[in-house]
Amino acid sequence: MTIEAKKGYPSVKRQCELLGVSRSGHYRRAKAMPSARSRESERLKAKIDRIYTECPFFGSRQITLELRGQGEQIGRKRVRRLTREMGIEAICPKPSTSKPHPGHKVYPYLLRNMAVERVDQVWSTDITYIPLGGGHVYLCAVMDWKSRYVISWSLSCTMDGAWCKSVLQEALLSGRPEIFNTDQGSQFTSPDYVKELTDREIKVSMDGRGRALDNVFVERLWRSVKYEDVYLKGYEDMAQLKRGLKAYFEFYNNRRRHSSLDGETPAEVYRSEKKGKMAA
Repeated sequence: MTIEAKKGYPSVKRQCELLGVSRSGHYRRAKAMPSARSRESERLKAKIDRIYTECPFFGSRQITLELRGQGEQIGRKRVRRLTREMGIEAICPKPSTSKPHPGHKVYPYLLRNMAVERVDQVWSTDITYIPLGGGHVYLCAVMDWKSRYVISWSLSCTMDGAWCKSVLQEALLSGRPEIFNTDQGSQFTSPDYVKELTDREIKVSMDGRGRALDNVFVERLWRSVKYEDVYLKGYEDMAQLKRGLKAYFEFYNNRRRHSSLDGETPAEVYRSEKKGKMAA
């Protein structure tokens, strides 16, 4: 991924927009090439991402042991730091994790034992880490629980609250769910984000801290995205990744049939039920 300020080229701002990177991120990278330690950290993060995707119940101890089993000489302290930077944690509950983030209201989890029977009854969102060349980016998506339909998605170099809000706003152009479920990340608990939901009288549901399976369908989506596309393709830059994921989500929504949907695709279920609701 090369951005150059040359005569006859689009502006740096426009090049960054086309490649999906922030100008601040570009200038930071332009000032200094990644150090050997930084490149090594990204290599280890890519390995950790594969381990976590396969075993999301692994904590730092198990991930450390798995990495050592793969021949890596790494300590648990470094694994903890890398997973913290990646924004991942084991799905098992932890002590004192029920404390709300300072300054933010934490909403209850509304979906336990709930039967999801129709489209637009429950939507949910999440962010996942995507290894990319010698670095990484983040993927955010909004999906409908009943149909598994991916309503909107986007990539970013940072887990920025404004970015997550833009993914939500794009999804809301397609409709309005009764309940919207998120984790308790600061991106989703910010007043600006929650206001997008409450202003539309959408009920807010939030996972228990450290309970990734509260958002189980998005977790399954991440596994599909990575095993069926990202890990197979080994994308080197943002432009490649964007093209690849655009094709993958087109496949996932419109061609990938689910046994849980009686052999139909997410798009078939989502659109047919939406059409039926409009007709009624």
